[in-house]
Amino acid sequence: MKLHYREMGEGKPLVILHGLFGFSDNWQTHAKKFADYFRVILVDLRNHGHSPWSDEFSYQLMSEDLHELVQELGLGSFILLGHSMGGKVAMHYAQKYESRLEKLIVVDIGIKQYPMHHEHIIAGMHAIDPTLIKARSEAEVILRKHIDSEGVIQFLLKNLYWKEKGLLAWRMNLPILEREMPEILAAVPEIEVMTPTLFIRGAISNYILDEDWKAIEELFPDSDLVTIENAGHWVHAEAPEEFIDAVLSFCLR
Repeated sequence: MKLHYREMGEGKPLVILHGLFGFSDNWQTHAKKFADYFRVILVDLRNHGHSPWSDEFSYQLMSEDLHELVQELGLGSFILLGHSMGGKVAMHYAQKYESRLEKLIVVDIGIKQYPMHHEHIIAGMHAIDPTLIKARSEAEVILRKHIDSEGVIQFLLKNLYWKEKGLLAWRMNLPILEREMPEILAAVPEIEVMTPTLFIRGAISNYILDEDWKAIEELFPDSDLVTIENAGHWVHAEAPEEFIDAVLSFCLR
């Protein structure tokens, strides 16, 4: 599948993968900072953003989509960064195409299987009929009935766009993402990766717990863990300066 992407900057390629329900726009502010040092490539994964939709959805397919883009762009070795679901795509890619990677950065996601925890988000999106609402503010009112987090609400609202005059639509393929949630939450295969890897977690996130680190190190022996204070799962959005410093410190050393 030919993925939509945008790029900025010059130099060593830095490819960035968004998380579940996200898309490349979420990373534009960070990309402008990274573009002072790298050729930054922001990718929309399948069924997200401006990339095509498909009834087929798996980490294997998303890894192959990414590899197709890597070949299309003629990238040599590059740095790969992924957040949440994008972090899992990055780990799967590293397990299959390790020789292509110079470094790997995984943001607030581990290797274990996760329990279902998106029910309230999916319920909120299901409560919205984009064909009936005439403004994002109407969607916001509906989302607030299901979701407490202001950050998550604004994050989701960015996925609503004007498909045509007077008609809003979701940028994500919600039915397929909901159907494939067990796949999205599944554990990463037990395949060792020797690529230098940085795991970044938010101190108030529960995605990478202290007790998870031993198992992560077994699959990624050449890895470090950075914990960013006062940040949750969207660590890059909640503590942008600290996050950018952590990434650059790792990439430029």
